[in-house]
Amino acid sequence: MIKSKQIRYFLMLAVAAIISVYSLPSLAEVYSYVDSRGIIHLTDRPSDPRYRLLYSSKKGGGLEKVRKAKKKNVKVPFNEVILAASRRHGVQSALIKAVIKAESGFNPLAVSRKGAVGLMQLMPATAKKLGITNRLDPVANINGGVRLLRELLIMFDYDLRLSLAAYNAGHNAVKRYGYVIPPYPETRQYVTKVLKFYRKYQQSM
Repeated sequence: MIKSKQIRYFLMLAVAAIISVYSLPSLAEVYSYVDSRGIIHLTDRPSDPRYRLLYSSKKGGGLEKVRKAKKKNVKVPFNEVILAASRRHGVQSALIKAVIKAESGFNPLAVSRKGAVGLMQLMPATAKKLGITNRLDPVANINGGVRLLRELLIMFDYDLRLSLAAYNAGHNAVKRYGYVIPPYPETRQYVTKVLKFYRKYQQSM
């Protein structure tokens, strides 16, 4: 069976060949993922959290930068809890970190004006639905938020922008506006902010 490292190596060679043959110096980044059927997907504009950075030409990095990109994770609070929740619920740790960064700035005692609490800013009704009794408990809060995020990803067919919009404004709002990001300034800014953090954490992995 071909291992993931071998697949990544072959993909890097393929991207190098494409760039060489078609002279694509402006191509800054390429992301990839292999689905459950073994089909390889490549894009320069990832909209699905399963994509991972494969190639980057930023700052002259090229393929050599990708080879060296396996640096230590950006140190964040509760990293072990996040990694455990990532494995348990099948959501990328980079995405979890991005949501926490946008929601609370990694402050486990954060409380919003609307009553959302904790690292992933869970509302009382959401916490009750998830069986969480103490929203200030970082482990319970992170696992609850990741469970919710996973449900939204599945609900919106892994459309990352819609899933994040639903996390912020509620899934009914996204559906009500015809499966597009609702026209709320807060929600649109939130999606942009999380995606920015997500790319940052992805590149540090």
